[in-house]
Amino acid sequence: MLKLTSMDVTNEVVGKLGEEEVRLFYENEQIGRLNLTNRRFELKTGYHEKSGRIFKHVTVTASPDEKYVDCDDERGWC
Repeated sequence: MLKLTSMDVTNEVVGKLGEEEVRLFYENEQIGRLNLTNRRFELKTGYHEKSGRIFKHVTVTASPDEKYVDCDDERGWC
């Protein structure tokens, strides 16, 4: 079963300073900006801010099927 959750990516976000904003990047993709005039975040769909932290919406497995828990990542089989 899959479920939607939020992952804190704050420590991986890079800011690039502009004249009236800080452009925000995650994994080399611009995800939004922080407006320096009104101090508000403007983030792309799939991201949100809470208490100064930036979160990315991700889909995860709610309860992994046991047959896939102990997979061999190097050879690509379970």
